[in-house]
Amino acid sequence: MSADLSLGLDFGTTNSVAAVARDGAADLVTLDGPAGDDPVFRSALCFWEDDARIESEAGPWAIREYLDYPQGSRFIQSFKSVAASASFEHATVFERRMRFEDLGRLFVAKMAARARGALDGSARRVVVGRPVTFAGSRPDEALARTRYDAVFASLGTEVHYVYEPVGAAFSYAARLSEPATILVADFGGGTSDFSVVKVDVPGATRRCVPLGHAGVGIAGDRFDQRIVDRLVMPLLGKGGSYRSFDKILEIPGGYFADFADWSRLALMRNRRTLAELDKLRRAASDPAAIGRMIAVIEQELGYQLYDAVGRLKRALTAEPAALFRFEGAGLSIEAEVTRAQFEEWIAPDIARIDAAVDQALAASGIDAGGIDRVFLTGGTSLTPRLRRLFDDRFGADRIATGGELTSIAHGLALIGLEEDVASWAS
Repeated sequence: MSADLSLGLDFGTTNSVAAVARDGAADLVTLDGPAGDDPVFRSALCFWEDDARIESEAGPWAIREYLDYPQGSRFIQSFKSVAASASFEHATVFERRMRFEDLGRLFVAKMAARARGALDGSARRVVVGRPVTFAGSRPDEALARTRYDAVFASLGTEVHYVYEPVGAAFSYAARLSEPATILVADFGGGTSDFSVVKVDVPGATRRCVPLGHAGVGIAGDRFDQRIVDRLVMPLLGKGGSYRSFDKILEIPGGYFADFADWSRLALMRNRRTLAELDKLRRAASDPAAIGRMIAVIEQELGYQLYDAVGRLKRALTAEPAALFRFEGAGLSIEAEVTRAQFEEWIAPDIARIDAAVDQALAASGIDAGGIDRVFLTGGTSLTPRLRRLFDDRFGADRIATGGELTSIAHGLALIGLEEDVASWAS
């Protein structure tokens, strides 16, 4: 039996979007924000202490609270990236331990509170997007599913999970009047996911039939890491050494890997990590560099660094060169970056994304010549190098774009109206 009302939720690494469908049509849920209504809700949380209580906000409200009082806040973003990580047990927020489930439930509750009742649980059927491949070096699918169940159970009595590019395919199919075989490429913050879908004529019993999928835990956040690694890390001690008794050793790379990961940077602000870094600073050949890393962490400057990287990426989308600027915690960085340099930095990531496209085609049994349309979605799809990858492989005339931040939620809500919604679940 089909649902008369369904909710589609795209819980993204960078942004989250919801849509509600009824009577064959879906509408985006507009959310209250400090700058006005917007369907796009930033996937972030901010915590602060108030009279011994821990207060919190989410989305753009979290950003506003953080900017008002950065050093007294804990700002957490991109936490979806650790959903499938068994090594992530909890985040320490003012001595309070918060599991992924705690963070996720709080985020969903805060998002619902800004939705004017649209996320109040009245939609019996809920369809939540999930990546084809979760982020992380050894993603645990079963763990991610358990955590998702705990987070999204409050939204409805019937919760289904559907691959995010399949949701986008269902949304894009509404534009088509003829049968077509499409490749959907969804590029978010944490993952790049691909689905090959056969689309039938409007009114067909089963309009969309998925043929094959593939994914890789590389996307916009990895591109950010490349920028941080090249422009910021050399000033924070990466590649440097420290003295241990009578030996000179290279500084362990784990600290730098965590620093460049938006989901982990804020979590470095804990007593144990800061004590380790201070001990390292005293033994380092360049103690000032480690001191700058400690200062960025202690002064809670992760969001400012993220914002500076984001501004550079957006500028390079439109221009052949742009200026990177970041200042704070003893750092003052100003460097011109060309698009060609940036594309050289992300070349290994593009190669892995290209290989994942091959895997999706192989899984579907369709070669590149059998793809009628390629639909690019997700905020990172605006990266010129990614667009060129698909232009070169499939031809610019077959590429379609639009609804980069909203197509997945729109399609997920429509899937929720289908009688056989369980057959779409992943």
